[in-house]
Amino acid sequence: MTLIDKYNVVADSFTTAGKISSKIKDILKQLGVPSDKLRKISVACYEAEINMIIHSDGGDISLFIDDENGMVYLHFDDVGPGIPDIEQAMVPGWSTASEKAREFGFGAGMGLVNIKRVSDNFDITSSSEGTHLKVGFQL
Repeated sequence: MTLIDKYNVVADSFTTAGKISSKIKDILKQLGVPSDKLRKISVACYEAEINMIIHSDGGDISLFIDDENGMVYLHFDDVGPGIPDIEQAMVPGWSTASEKAREFGFGAGMGLVNIKRVSDNFDITSSSEGTHLKVGFQL
């Protein structure tokens, strides 16, 4: 598995939301990822990036390519406060988004649901120190 790039996400950076996802989409497009897979990867990346902006104290997004298995992986690693109840967070419409996030049009409670729906692999762990989400896409 090869690390292609790593990006830093800043908490509460609503005005730049989606820029990292766009960069990743551009990279994968240049690498020849088919458009149907590119759409799914873009949805997952955008939703996770927004979740990090809204709910964490910042973190990193890493893009990996596994040529041997024909996979694209995205790792989202943030710093606190974590998700107290992952099962509850997976319920469509459930959200703990702040009023500020809602003013920007975020916080519908569909982020994790959408990420899981479009990805081929979905693994999430969380504690008070942060959340770690790994998603994979079969090419």
